[in-house]
Amino acid sequence: MNTQFKSFETGIYRPPSEGGSSSLLVRLTRNCPWNHCTFCAMYKEEKFQLRTPEEIIQDIDAMHAIYLQIQDIADDTNPEGRITHEAVRIFIRRTPELSFHQGISMLVEWMLAGGKTVFLQDADSLIMKTDHMIQVLTYLKACFPKIERITTYARSKTIAKKPAADLEKIRKAGLNRVHIGLETGDRELLKAVKKGATPEDHIKGGIKALEAGFQVSEYWMPGLGCRSQSENHALNTADVLNKINPHFIRSRPFHPYPGTDFYEKAVRNQLDLLSPKELLMEIKQTIQALKVTSRVCFDHAANGWAGPDGMLLLSQSYEGYKFPEEKNRLLDLIETGIRHYS
Repeated sequence: MNTQFKSFETGIYRPPSEGGSSSLLVRLTRNCPWNHCTFCAMYKEEKFQLRTPEEIIQDIDAMHAIYLQIQDIADDTNPEGRITHEAVRIFIRRTPELSFHQGISMLVEWMLAGGKTVFLQDADSLIMKTDHMIQVLTYLKACFPKIERITTYARSKTIAKKPAADLEKIRKAGLNRVHIGLETGDRELLKAVKKGATPEDHIKGGIKALEAGFQVSEYWMPGLGCRSQSENHALNTADVLNKINPHFIRSRPFHPYPGTDFYEKAVRNQLDLLSPKELLMEIKQTIQALKVTSRVCFDHAANGWAGPDGMLLLSQSYEGYKFPEEKNRLLDLIETGIRHYS
């Protein structure tokens, strides 16, 4: 490989909304520092590792070197200097070995999309030391001044433990949005799935993130309590979300994935999984109980209920349904789906 282009590390996972905006993936940590959730198949065979600022900056430098080469071609090939597919094709023809470069397609897609959004990997970037994270954010924004939004996954408990002043410093350094896995607001269900957080941890973490100035996306998992805990799961989740009132509430319906305890139980027919109709009925309970000014989103393929016309029942827009203005409209759609699956 051309020695001027070094490898950079890229993780696997990012939220769908970050894929939709073709976010640059910058890996601050490897895997998950908790990694006990029984519903989650991500990272299970991997060990958590903090990466050093020096390692991360080397990755940023490697991406920046490629970016500069493509930008030079763009400057020569079109009057506005906009990075185009043609500029990328010329670059790859000149350096065909980069077709096999780790992460090159992700980097190119980010450049073609305008280079405005970044996602920091992996599961809990805020576990880094504050000064290390600020160092990385500052360097990243200096290399890529067009960046407008930087987001990351974060655990509620990590945010709850982080000093408020540190969270504000990190936000001012460039981190705009945090994606938090609430999953459920039900105390017993949180224990059962080994989430490692209580409802109070979720509320404290969510509110601290908001007070620090972050945009907050909370993820909830309809169906996680199966039939036996469905009502408690629906109502207690709504209660926690009401107390946080995040910017976004994102639905991620439960599915027993291979490699999880739930999957083994499903194989043995030991799970009372909700039917599509029952899942919509549970979601209806949660939505009815929500008293928020959030956007409620169904931006994942798992929210794939069909309506009577055969089309998707619920919008998979990353911006979702604005509450309270569109609450009744959403409830009407859910009721339509319930009748369709009857």
